[in-house]
Amino acid sequence: MSVRLDEIDRKILVELQQDASQSLDEIARKVGSSKTPVWNRIRKMKDAGIIARQTVLLDAEALGLEACFFVLIRTSEHEAEWQRKFLATLRARPEVLEAHRLAGDIDYILKVRVKNARAYDQFYQALISEVKIYNVTALLSMEEIKFTTILPV
Repeated sequence: MSVRLDEIDRKILVELQQDASQSLDEIARKVGSSKTPVWNRIRKMKDAGIIARQTVLLDAEALGLEACFFVLIRTSEHEAEWQRKFLATLRARPEVLEAHRLAGDIDYILKVRVKNARAYDQFYQALISEVKIYNVTALLSMEEIKFTTILPV
């Protein structure tokens, strides 16, 4: 289902991305509309899959997850069964916040959030015990310079 977004739809999306807990009245006021049309537009965008879900963002450091690692993975395995097992392993690991398959010398990159280096080592040991991996390089993020979930709409 293809949906054309107008300026009001885009303003609604910006407001929802900044704070989805806002009331419909607040959003309507900010985008220059009224409550019912805003509700209808949000429902339309949900039905079209533009709004995938609403959730809450947690502060990882406040929860004691102070270490963020970017894990570069190279593999010599490219069979479907290996990939199925590898992806299932990643999906089952709560430490893996993001996983991307890449073009180039590195096959996969993972964003992993853990308490500390010891916790990362436990994650690493569990990962390599599950699937055969040719090379793993872990990069510790020293400082998060920018983090956002807000898409430029």
